[in-house]
Amino acid sequence: MIMRCNPHLVAALATATFATSALAGGSSYGIAPGALPNFTGKVSEWPVPTPRFARDPAPGPDGNIYITVMNGNKIARFDTKTHAFKEWELAPRHHPHGLLVDKQGIVWTTGNGNGTIGRLDPASGKFTEYPTPSRGGGPHTLVITADGVIWFTMQSGDKIGRLDTKSSGQITEYATSGGPYGLTLDKAGNIWFCRMGEDKLGRLDPTSGQMTELATGRGSMPRRIATAPDGMMWVTLYGNGKLAKVDPATAKIVREYQLPAGNAGPYAVTIDGAGLVWVNEINTDTVVRLNPATDEMRVVNLPSKSVGIRKMSVDAGGRLWYMGSHNGRLGMVE
Repeated sequence: MIMRCNPHLVAALATATFATSALAGGSSYGIAPGALPNFTGKVSEWPVPTPRFARDPAPGPDGNIYITVMNGNKIARFDTKTHAFKEWELAPRHHPHGLLVDKQGIVWTTGNGNGTIGRLDPASGKFTEYPTPSRGGGPHTLVITADGVIWFTMQSGDKIGRLDTKSSGQITEYATSGGPYGLTLDKAGNIWFCRMGEDKLGRLDPTSGQMTELATGRGSMPRRIATAPDGMMWVTLYGNGKLAKVDPATAKIVREYQLPAGNAGPYAVTIDGAGLVWVNEINTDTVVRLNPATDEMRVVNLPSKSVGIRKMSVDAGGRLWYMGSHNGRLGMVE
């Protein structure tokens, strides 16, 4: 069952509310990531039913993994016990890009194809769309606060969006620039996002609506960003093969790490419950685990080639999940 909600007026900045207790773990999803005490580097992969640019895996409270099938216009769920998939067809032209599952098990998507935020109730199959005020803008990546507010980037529209999941679906837009891409929440409640086209990070104060920025260096092309349990943020610098550590309190880059494969396109980044940082190098089909306490890097070579990882997540048990957009296989590292 598919429904489309009536559009609402843009809300005033003064009415915006925000919970300061952002979830750690890199994705700022509804499910807090765990830690894996006995890491072996074992990789398992499963082919998805509809391999049409499937992407962006996220854990749900049921312990299963949900993914978007962007070109196939579907959401898929992988049962982690039976290894069976279930799919839901979405509204025409929705073309989901990002996805998260909230604490109630509701799946939220960014409708990259028609400028909406989608809501799927897996229990009933009901799918609802909330149009952005600009009716476009390429909704891209999304995160959720502890009190149920979704923040998302609009890459082609140069905006940041806000939707309160407990309200009627009203969306507020904040103008920015640089093709906003990945985003995260810091512990003070600010929204940080990658402005890949301008080699900068953006910072939005949700109370005042004020925007500030942090330059990441010429040609760095920051792509994804994640928040660690200690409050530090980690950014993949797609343009120069590095991983940057950012202190949100001082708004400064405190360290950069050159990744093992050189300039191999670091793309996704996520962090487990123990503070270990995971990043993939998309051009070499490798995943790197960094221990910031020791600077030790462990490289996991994936069994498939031309995988195309664009987003990774850590589940409550500490296992890393990735989706191969190019090879159509859902993967797990443990």
